Amino acid sequence: MTAGPIISGEFPALGVVAGHSVTLHYGNIAGEYAALDEGAMLTDRSVRGRMRLDGPKAAEMLTGLVTNDVLALTPGHGQYAAALSPKGRIVADVRIFSRSDHLLVDVPPRARAGWETLVRKYLNPRVVPYIDVATEMRQLALVGVAARSILGPAAGVTREALATLASYSHIDAEIGGRPVMIARIPDLAAEGFELFFPSDAFGAIWQRLLAGGATPGGLLAWEIARIENGRPEWGIDIDDTTIPQEANHDELHAISYTKGCYTGQEVVARIHFRGHVNRHLRGLLLGHSEPAPERAPILSQDGKQIGDVRSSALSPRMGAIALIMVRREIEMGTTIVVEGASGTAEGKVVPLPFARE
Repeated sequence: MTAGPIISGEFPALGVVAGHSVTLHYGNIAGEYAALDEGAMLTDRSVRGRMRLDGPKAAEMLTGLVTNDVLALTPGHGQYAAALSPKGRIVADVRIFSRSDHLLVDVPPRARAGWETLVRKYLNPRVVPYIDVATEMRQLALVGVAARSILGPAAGVTREALATLASYSHIDAEIGGRPVMIARIPDLAAEGFELFFPSDAFGAIWQRLLAGGATPGGLLAWEIARIENGRPEWGIDIDDTTIPQEANHDELHAISYTKGCYTGQEVVARIHFRGHVNRHLRGLLLGHSEPAPERAPILSQDGKQIGDVRSSALSPRMGAIALIMVRREIEMGTTIVVEGASGTAEGKVVPLPFARE
């Protein structure tokens, strides 16, 4: 994975996620985050994995591997879903885009290895040829109030055409003469689009969108907005010990209860029709300026552990916030205690996404 592009002669601050280099910020995290409400933030999302599935059986075989109904998709549409172990735990959460002659699937960086293992185990390449296209293809996200105004002219697409796209629906366009797939994404609260294109077009497309008014943004600003929007990240908030309903996958429209069988279905269906999960992903408002440590224990007022912290961030809008996994009986508005390295802090459990004020 290549590092982020140079902006105004300055090198971006870099980090590593799942063994791949990522841009953390471009020197002004608050300004990058503010672009969501004042313009549009442009973020390199190429650290995600990308896989192409071909052949007339691709949708049929993939729908047997994930929680959503891939067979219901028509070209130009897409969906969010989870791929599970036989015990109903999330091996990867995926976004599936139905193209005219293939399926494009992208996965979070930390879930790439698990997804690839699952595909090799369950998909016969003679029936469904599949190929990793993470090297030959890259992706950018443009998110914010001005996203349509910047993307439309650059891609030769009307603002109205972009506005009518449903979540995960996508259209083909060109930017600077290079082909681009533009998909509507709900990852952050602000209106957003993800662009998929050949890797060698990255520099030209990046510069074209910057010239149109986009603000370059790194992973740290993206993470603040992601947490605010209550979207779980595989490997941090959820993993292969998590059941889809614990991760709010019903609310995220990632599960179909009317489709045919798929790996892990028995557990998911039993919970939906006859039971419940014992824990849920929730929001936490800490009301101070120190983010909670990842995996910090969460205690009830009488000192019993009831969960732990997953993602956390310092939001310019809300102060310290976190995504937490807590027992199902913990009601919204409950005051809980977070154990940190420097002591304890009280916080309030709130629904997701966080309310924007």
